[in-house]
Amino acid sequence: MHKLWASTYKEMLLLIRDLGGIAILFIMPLLLLIVITLVQDSTFKTISDIKIPVLLVDNDKGEVSKNIIENLSESNSFEILQKSSEEEAKEAVFSGKYQLAIVIPENLSASLQKKVDQNVEGILSKFGLEEDTLAVAKEAIPQKEVRLYFDPATQVSFKSSVKNGIDKMISEIETQSIYKAFQTELGEDDSESIFETESFIAFKEILPTKNNEEIIPNSAQHNVPAWTLFAIFFIIVPLSINLLKEKNQGTFVRLRTTPVSYATVLGGKTIVYLAVCLVQFTLMLLVGIFLFPAIGLPGVDVSGKLLMLYLVALFSGLAAIGLGLLIGTVAKTQEQAAPFGATSVVILAALGGVWVPVFVMPKFMQFVSKISPMNWGLEAFYDVFLRNVSFVKILPEISLLLLFFLTTIVIAIIYNRRKNAV
Repeated sequence: MHKLWASTYKEMLLLIRDLGGIAILFIMPLLLLIVITLVQDSTFKTISDIKIPVLLVDNDKGEVSKNIIENLSESNSFEILQKSSEEEAKEAVFSGKYQLAIVIPENLSASLQKKVDQNVEGILSKFGLEEDTLAVAKEAIPQKEVRLYFDPATQVSFKSSVKNGIDKMISEIETQSIYKAFQTELGEDDSESIFETESFIAFKEILPTKNNEEIIPNSAQHNVPAWTLFAIFFIIVPLSINLLKEKNQGTFVRLRTTPVSYATVLGGKTIVYLAVCLVQFTLMLLVGIFLFPAIGLPGVDVSGKLLMLYLVALFSGLAAIGLGLLIGTVAKTQEQAAPFGATSVVILAALGGVWVPVFVMPKFMQFVSKISPMNWGLEAFYDVFLRNVSFVKILPEISLLLLFFLTTIVIAIIYNRRKNAV
């Protein structure tokens, strides 16, 4: 234990003397977390909290276009800016000034009403309720197109959501027109509706609850664990470089003349850098709890979760330290360790779902993501933050993280022993 404490004390002194490195380890992850959460916060808010300016060209000026404009305005998702020219709207959107333009064609209301009347009369004539309808040839009514112009830089997901929303709106308008035409043909008073036009089938999202209150996921709950994990694993770079410095400066040569095993040296580094990881995690939590609400972002609720959160951070830190020690042991120069360590962190983050959710990846990549320790840590964090699971549920993830740490440490010790035996 005395040797382990001496090794730990040495690492503490080395770390304290590098104030710039400490600032990078603690301050940069906090800035990263704040910036990413600010950027992504709008994607977690309800659509009513965001108004997107939309250009609208109304060439119809009828009942249908009036309903479209009213529905778009009432959705609280769009700020309607009317334009008189389709070319003007197209140019504004394609130049990137606006995200979307909607062009309503001429005679849309009249053509829809004519088409509906034709169909209703045809149906009623089948039942003998319309006279001489079949004797009249049906007029060919061309299909009308509501044209949408999107900024070329617009994401596909936004395009799909807008298309689906407008398609649903148009379908509802057509349905109401059909009901109204039936009511008119049957000679009923327009003031008293005989058809219910409200949707019979509805969708309701059931959210997890705690103390009879719904738990609504927010940007902070997603970003705090994800970018904390990214910061924890980024200590691979300074840790591996620190190990190589000792090799290049002859510190290891002096250590080999004393009865200190390589495992003891690695143990001292593990204790110090594990403390760094836990301090990083604590700072991230404090930012999520206190700073986020102060700058208008949703806060992080850690009530009743702190112990499990720190357990996940502890084992995630061990996994990161194990990989850093292995890279520092195997690499021969700092030029090898630094780029390889940084690149490996980025790859593990990409595979683990820190940037892109795993479920949207191709099937093969979803399978490959299971080998990323970041994925294990992230799933464990999500289990605690969002799924409110018990300790037993996170045991598989933290067990994998511990196994990863032990495996990397054993490989590093064996490699070092064989290299020195040569």
